[in-house]
Formats: sequence, C-alpha cells, structure tokens
Amino acid sequence: MSQPSVDTSPKVSDEVRKTTCYMCACRCGINVHMRDGKVRYIEGNRDHPVNKGVLCAKGSAGIMQHYSPSRLRTPLLRVGERGEGRFKPISWEEAMDKAVSWLATVRSCDPKKLAFFTGRDQSQSLTGWWAQQFGTPNFAAHGGFCSVNMAAAGIYTMGGAFWEFGQPDWERTKMFMIFGVAEDHDSNPIKMGLGRLKERGAKVVAVNPVRTGYNAIADEWVSVTPGTDGLFILSLVHELIREGNVDLDYLLRYTNVGWLVIDDEGAADHGLFARDAEGKPLAVNRKTGAIAAAETIRRDAALNGVFTLPDGRKARPVFAHLAEKYSDEQYAPENTAAETGVSAAQTRRLAQELARTAFEEEIVIDQPWTDMTGERHEKMIGRPVSFHAMRGISAHSNGFQTCRALHMLQILLGSIECPGGFRFKPPYPKPAEGHPIPNAEFSPNQPLAGPHLGYPHGPEHLLINEDGSPKRIDKAFSWENPLSVHGLMHTVIANCYHQDPYPVDVLFMYMANMAWNSSMNSKGMMEMLSAKNEDGSYVIPKIIYSDAYSSEMVAFADLILPDTTYLERHDCISLLDRPISEPDGAADAIRWPVVEPDREVRGFQSVLLQLGGRLGLNGMVNEDGSPKYRDYADYIVNHQRKPGVGPLAGFRGEGKDKEGRGEVNPEQLDDYIKNGGFYVSHIPEEAQFYKHANKAYQDWGVGMGLFDHPSPVTFQLYLEPLAKFQRAAEGHGERVPPEIYRDRIHKCFDPLPIWYQPGESLHLEERGDLQEYPLHAITQRPAAMYHSWGTQNAWLRQIHGRNPLYVPGHICDDLGLEDGDWAWVISHHSRIKVPVARMDALNDKTLWTWNAIGKRKGAWALKENAPEATKGFLLNHLISDLLPPKDDGMRWSNSDPITGQGAWYDLRVRIEKAEGEEHQLEPNIPAQRSPVGTGPDKVEYGKEWTK
Repeated sequence: MSQPSVDTSPKVSDEVRKTTCYMCACRCGINVHMRDGKVRYIEGNRDHPVNKGVLCAKGSAGIMQHYSPSRLRTPLLRVGERGEGRFKPISWEEAMDKAVSWLATVRSCDPKKLAFFTGRDQSQSLTGWWAQQFGTPNFAAHGGFCSVNMAAAGIYTMGGAFWEFGQPDWERTKMFMIFGVAEDHDSNPIKMGLGRLKERGAKVVAVNPVRTGYNAIADEWVSVTPGTDGLFILSLVHELIREGNVDLDYLLRYTNVGWLVIDDEGAADHGLFARDAEGKPLAVNRKTGAIAAAETIRRDAALNGVFTLPDGRKARPVFAHLAEKYSDEQYAPENTAAETGVSAAQTRRLAQELARTAFEEEIVIDQPWTDMTGERHEKMIGRPVSFHAMRGISAHSNGFQTCRALHMLQILLGSIECPGGFRFKPPYPKPAEGHPIPNAEFSPNQPLAGPHLGYPHGPEHLLINEDGSPKRIDKAFSWENPLSVHGLMHTVIANCYHQDPYPVDVLFMYMANMAWNSSMNSKGMMEMLSAKNEDGSYVIPKIIYSDAYSSEMVAFADLILPDTTYLERHDCISLLDRPISEPDGAADAIRWPVVEPDREVRGFQSVLLQLGGRLGLNGMVNEDGSPKYRDYADYIVNHQRKPGVGPLAGFRGEGKDKEGRGEVNPEQLDDYIKNGGFYVSHIPEEAQFYKHANKAYQDWGVGMGLFDHPSPVTFQLYLEPLAKFQRAAEGHGERVPPEIYRDRIHKCFDPLPIWYQPGESLHLEERGDLQEYPLHAITQRPAAMYHSWGTQNAWLRQIHGRNPLYVPGHICDDLGLEDGDWAWVISHHSRIKVPVARMDALNDKTLWTWNAIGKRKGAWALKENAPEATKGFLLNHLISDLLPPKDDGMRWSNSDPITGQGAWYDLRVRIEKAEGEEHQLEPNIPAQRSPVGTGPDKVEYGKEWTK
C-alpha cells in the first residue's frame, strides 16, 4: 500500500517577542506576535508588573503605528520655504556632517545658542546628560507644559506625587477621589484599579468639569468649575479643621506641623523657620516648655501658642498658622459654592465621608517595622482613603498651589504611605533637598557645570545674571517662574523668535509637535518658526528636528533626522528617569528591536551618542578620541552614572545576581529580553509602607542605589522656600526681584497652600472684559488617543476621526444650537469655527472637546480632505501664549507664576451660532506638502501603505 506523501518543506512558525509598549506613557508590557519577520498582532504581557496582560485600544493598535504610512524614511534637507514641507532626501553621512557642523560652531563660540528641547522623550537621563556634556544651559523636556505642577508640588511637599511617583493602595482603599484625570492618564493601571475598587464596593468620587470615562463610572460626580479645584479642596480642609478630623499623631511624627515659624512682620526672617546653631528647625516641648531641635521632640511638640525664642523673637508652630488660615470663613462651603460650582451640602458631606472612612474604618496590618528614629512599631495603621490627580488640576496658573492643597489634604488625613492610602513607587519618596539644584554655568567646548534642572530652595538658586535677566532661553528659574523644575518648553519658540533674552543659532527638538498640537497660539507659532529678517534670513537660523512620523512640525525644520518606531529600537525605562516601579517593588524595562527597520532611519538616542562622539563630548569619547558607545544599546549596558549604578538595575555583576548596584554585565539586555523585557526587585515586607520614615526601606533603597545614604522625608505642609521668595519680594536679601514681579510673587508664593483666581480670568477682570468671555473651555485626551500620534492610526481613526465642541444643554437652548450645527468660539486672542454637540453631563459654565484629533492638511500622510483636517479642530488656536495686556502694557506668560507650567485650562471664551455660513473649520490653515506621500484608501496587511 502506498503511503501518503509527507511535506518536508520548512514551516513558518509564529514567534512572540516581549517588549514595552509606547502608544502612551503607561509603558505596559506587550507580546508582539511575529510571522515572516512582520508584526501580526500585539497583546498584553500577563507577567508584566504594570498591566498584567491588560491592553487598551492604543496598545493593540501599535501594529498600525509601526506600519503607518506617515513614517519618515530617510534624512531630509529643506529645499522650500519653512512650513511648505518641501524637502530632498539626503544620506545619513550628509545629515550627520551638517548637524555636526552647525552644533560644533555653536559649542566652540557660545553654547547657549543651542536650544535643545525634547517632547515625549522617555530617555531624559540620556538627553539631559548629552545636553550637559554639550554645555548648553538650554535643555528641558515636555514636563513644563504637561504636569510639572503636580510633580513639583509633590516633591516639595512630600517627596513624590501621583502616577510615576506613586499610586493608590488599590487593594485596601475604601474611598477614592480622582481629580482632573482624563482617560489616557495611566490608562490600564487605573482601569484595573477602578475595577478592583468596584468589585470590593469602595466608593469612587470624581472631581471634574466633564463626566466621561473614569468620571462616568464614579459613584459620585463633583461638577467643579475649571480652575477652582484648589478652592474646593481647601473648603474640605476647612471642614476637617473645624470638626477636628485630622490625624495629629501622624502629623507630629511625619510633618513639620510643630516647627516654629518666626513671627516678625516686616523683618527679613519673618515666615522662616526658627533654627538652632546647626541650622536645625526648632520646636517647643509642650510638656516642659523647652525649645529644642524639632527632630528631638517629635510627638511632644506644641501645636498652638506664641513662643519667645532665646534671642527675643516671637514664633508660632506651623499648625497654628495652618489652623488659623483654613478656619477662616472664606473657605466655608457656603462661601466657596458660587465660585466652585459645588454645593455647600456636597462639600460638607464629602469632608465627613473622608473623615469617617479614614478614622472609623482604619486598617491594621500585623507587620512590625522600625522608623528612622529607632522606634519599633508592632503594627502598620492605615487610613483607607486615597486620591489621584493629573493635568486637569495641574494645567492652571494656580496649579502648583492647588496640587499642594491636595497633597496637604492627604497628609492631614494621615493617608500617605499607609495601608489603604497613597503609596510611593521607588525611587520615591525623595526629599526636595535630595535633588540637584539647577545649573546654567557654561563656557565654550566644556560641559555644563551641573544638571540643567533641579529644585531651588530660595532666590540664591535662580539662574539669573547680575542684572537679573534670565540665563536660559525659556526663562526657567528666573523671577518670572522661579520653581520651573521641568523648564518651560512652551515658551521656547516665542522667546527664540523675539530673541528674548538672547538669540539662538540652532533650535534642536525631538518628538515635540510645537507647530501644532503642543503649542499655545499654534498659528502664531507657525508664523514665528517661518519668520524672516529683512535680509531674507530666518529669525531662528537653523532648526534640526527628529521624529518618526511626518508631523506638522516636520514642515518647519531645516534638517530632519528620522527616528525609528518603538518596535525598531532600544529604549531604557530606567530608575534614573521614569521607571515602571510599583509600590511593592522597584522595576525598570527596555524596548528592543523586535523588527528591523526597512528604511534609512536610526533611533534618536543612538544618533545623539553618534553626534556626541563626533563632537568629542566628555563621556562619549575614549582617550584616543574614538566613540565610546557604538549605539544606545551599548550605552544602556556600559554607561555608569556613578560606580556600579547604570541605566538598568537588574542582572548586574559577573554572576548576573546583583540588583541596583553592581558591575557591568555585557549580556544584560539579553537577560532582560529573556525575562520579558523588564526586571522587578521586590521590597521586603517590613519596608513596604511608611517609606518616608521606614528604616528598612531607606536601607534597602541605599542598597539598590536609589540614594547614596538614607534620605527620609519630613512632609512640608509649610514650604519655607516660598516664604524666602516672599521676603525677597519685600526687598530683603541679596537677590530681590524687579518691581514688576514683586506683587505677584508676594501674593502667589504663600508657604501654605492657597487659591487665587487663574491668570486669564484675573487679567480679563482687571480690564473689565471678563463678562465678554463668561465660559471656560478645556480639552481632554480620549482613551483611544495619545497626543498627535493616535489620529494617524488606521484603527484608532475609526474611533476618533473628528471632534465636536461639547456644549451644555442650557447654552444650546439659549442659542438654538443642535447637534451638527456650527458655532464661533471666541477668546481674547482669536476665534475658531467648529461643529458642536449637546452634552448635559458637564459643568454648566464649561465647553470642552477632545484633544489631539485635529490635524493640519497634508500632515501625517493623511489626505487633505481627511476628517481630522476638515472636522477635527484644536482649541490651541484660541489659547494665547501671553495673557491679555495690563494697563502698563506688560504681557505675562500664560503660565503658573511659580513653576511656569502652561495654563492650558485657564481659557475663557464666548460662543455664538454660525448662521448662514459655509460649514468649514476656521482657521483654515493652508496644507503642507507631505515628504512621504499620502496613505492609501484601503490598508491591507503586507502591502506598501503609501503612494
């Protein structure tokens, strides 16, 4: 009998490659399924500490991002006018030669004339180090227009903040309040956490002008008016103080409530802490009346009273100031309701629920631990209330103080770093003093004297010249924005254009769509980028830009260095930068080329190192002048920021068994790949809570290389650096601000959290124009989009390809607006014409829309009649980078006066129905040419997607 033939030809088998997603900033673990060297589909990695297998629409659509028609294919040199999008392809050798020639000239003559700013950069430990070695004082990433208020307020107050710094104790929290969080923020972890809360019956309260996404599934919605969250929070604090519902034992142990504040109105040290000869803050022992170092008194510190210091000065404890301020009737719920839009009854009830949950439903874990004073505790006591907040409260000109207020609320309840409360993620908490101070000291062909960014502790740390002018192009760490710890990227283009405080020669940007979605006054920014001098030269002489895609910003660059997609390169999600840690463990991760590029593109980080080698930058060349690092992968493995501490914490040492600190392991990347692309070092059980004061955690952190010595944090409810700036505004000290800044600094830099009216509203009110713009207008990012990236994606475009302006029902009724109608929206700065839709789950003084959907015609390889360009729009055109002029003609930056955070959500507008007019978006920006062509009508797997 004949046998059936057997097919012995080789079979193509599927392969799964594990790496890290980059479709948003969550950095989830993904399994990339491959066949024939191509991506077939992407799913979540169930072993990954961030998402545990959960993956959102964005992550799943990563295949469409990788094969996007808008991918850049080769280096490009501009041949047309800026903004047209006309380029010629060039080789990498020519591109690198040109970049090196431009950069070398600047470095040898005047390094400050390089402005190097990065956008969605997840390798800031490298890009910042590169800029420092180059020697320019002008470097920062996107944080200044994203959520620096949250980070800065958190670090100064308690050593950390939300999201990458920490998260709620999802397993134990019984009441959770979420402030100003859109659906894209920490997307998968929050969805998973909310699911666990719902499963356990915990209460979820959402504070947001808009009820969508997370807010829509909350048990209670607080329809707060934009920019008034801080006032609402302080009204909650008022109620807690009035009822005595604060955790005094917790406050005495872990905060500065007992520290003495000098009370000598008009004196240079008024409002500063009383200190002993060694500089240690003083407190009064309430049992003996003795004045001594606060650290020796702790729980016996007096909280009220006026005390006389040995030198005769008067002083009061921080708590006395705090109780007096927030007991004031201005914060009573009845007196805040009209401004916040939150009824007195709701505010009062929520304060009572917070207190009841914290103090009557406490959690006890039988886990002994020892604090930094050597005291042993047999149990861990938890206050099961927790909070989370992001850009909705941060992106206001009062955002720093609002974020401080929220952190204070948590601390008063004793719910930081305890079971059921907010939990830090390693390497946090870290005191503000544990971070560097900013530096801008440079000289030709030399590295900068220290890191660009840091935490000032007073006017002495400002980066200003002898005449008081700023040393940085973005004016960070100047009198205009003293605590701008992330820089002010949103001011860079305008400052370069105005040559204020000085001209630059090269503007070098990475993944920063500053010609469109990431800028205020987008049309104005495009005009500035393309502006010329009388002789025909460009005002900003040279622009180098790197991106993976043909964005709006590409059209304005002179030289394009094309980046890879996230599936084609190495990345390092490092403990030195923005790690993926969880409260119970330090974690980091990598990306690696699961797919080899099929275009003439290079990973930007490798390009930077290659540029550094050719420029001879310190740390990037060997003694013989040869490049020290082959590429970014080589850097990740071999670079050491200090002995034994490199970008990755795992698999260190010859035996691959050291973590945090250890010798270089040449196979480290392979070990990460075998482990699923990540590494986790679990925190011992006795060290998992009270990290700010837990000896076991501090010792573990030192062993891991998180700090060089134990760095406990005393929570700063009263922030002395702010008081120092107030004294400077009164004329005290060696550095005092120019007269024009003094009133603003004195008002806004209160050392206890305050609320003040947002800048745009205040300036309009002072001009008598506020009633002309009675409404607020804000944006939110949808769950399926992330900045500009999403709406070029063939799958995600089907979810969000256009965006209407959502209008409260009562306004629709007043104006006769129906779904699909068009309306004019007008600010003090500009006007836009947009489609509208009715929405009733919305604060009645607020208009809103989705962010990042509108595109400029011709960008992102989309057709000129794509819905994103004809039905999608940006509110950015309405938002001015400057506030309305005051009577003296002064134009202030549209930013937080403390940190410089862009005040995106301070926008005030009016709306009018567009009748009898062509239904076309305004402004109607002319199309840019696409250097990569346009995408096909139909996307088919395995076929070329552009034509």
